[in-house]
Amino acid sequence: MKKILILVFLGALLLVTGCSQNTYSRLRDKEDKLIANYISRNGLNILKEEPADDYVWGEKDYLKVPGYDNYYFHLIERGDSIRIDSVSPGEFDTIDLTIEANALIVLRYKQFELTENADTISYWTTLDQAYPYEFHFRNLADCEAVGWHLAVQYMKYPDSQCAIIQPSKLGFSAEQNTVTPYGYIMKIKVKQ
Repeated sequence: MKKILILVFLGALLLVTGCSQNTYSRLRDKEDKLIANYISRNGLNILKEEPADDYVWGEKDYLKVPGYDNYYFHLIERGDSIRIDSVSPGEFDTIDLTIEANALIVLRYKQFELTENADTISYWTTLDQAYPYEFHFRNLADCEAVGWHLAVQYMKYPDSQCAIIQPSKLGFSAEQNTVTPYGYIMKIKVKQ
């Protein structure tokens, strides 16, 4: 009888301990709620389809990127899509500046948590960080944050600027391990 009571007590203790810990599923639920609260608190207008290139993005327009849970993109400034070079007097070449795979992206950014009154970590200028973050577009060995590659894909051109809401599973491994979503404001250049 004494053994049965001890086993029941240990079983109950394990059950209570297991239920009080955060499982990945619970952490993901918290993350989803945090992102939803951020969107609601800031009155963001969520777009369901990608706007045309000539669309003028409102300050609170965010595209819910199809195929990705809780990843949102907002275009702040579209860079130049073409460059016109003089070939000879009176002749010009139009060069498409669409960013292609493996282009070297030079990125400056501000990172913030999605909680109220969150601190911002800034890598926006050389006063913040001497060198910008560099990675090759669509090369996950250079930059494991899938969300950053998606941002570049949607910015399309050099000298663009955007804001994103990125769930942890599209971020760096530290964000994935802690299930921490972040917001980013990003500006890019392409290194020749």
